[in-house]
Amino acid sequence: MNKKFAAALSGGAVLVLTLAGCSDDSDDKVNDWAKEVCDQVQPQLQKIANANAAIQQQTADNSKPADVQKTDSAAFQQISQAYKALGTAVDKAGPPPVDNGETTQKEAVKELNASSAAYANLKTKVDELNTKDQSEFADGLKGIADELNKISTSGDEALNKLQSGEVGSAMAKQKGCQKPTASTSPSGNAAPSASAAA
Repeated sequence: MNKKFAAALSGGAVLVLTLAGCSDDSDDKVNDWAKEVCDQVQPQLQKIANANAAIQQQTADNSKPADVQKTDSAAFQQISQAYKALGTAVDKAGPPPVDNGETTQKEAVKELNASSAAYANLKTKVDELNTKDQSEFADGLKGIADELNKISTSGDEALNKLQSGEVGSAMAKQKGCQKPTASTSPSGNAAPSASAAA
């Protein structure tokens, strides 16, 4: 059950700005916009990756409910703050200089802020779980994992739009928007080159 929870988390949050690479030449304005956003993005992606790693480490079947609760609560708080900062970064950068840039930017900011609020809500729910009863705690955690799946699915749509076309190509070239190395593999059965332990 805990493993399902970890899989849901790593499948969602780490995908925030994982960008696919091939591109045509983008003009300087788009590249400048992408650089401004991506310089702000990298520290937040790192926080999300680190929070994911912490949860992954705490998903062993013999983990104590109180330890799982403490780790998950801190991780959700960290992820919530990171999404909020991502929303602020995209907002401050202004609309990307492409067709429908303003709409795309507003939708992305709205999604990032909604994700921030959703993770803050998950933190509250984890904090309220009963750690004295292993079975009840496991059931509660399962409900949170289900919510996590929904958050990561809905939160990706506007971001995918932001990362498409010319803007996505420009962002993909920026080091700051590339997936941080601290994150664990989202696929449970892929052979990892190193363990999740930090």
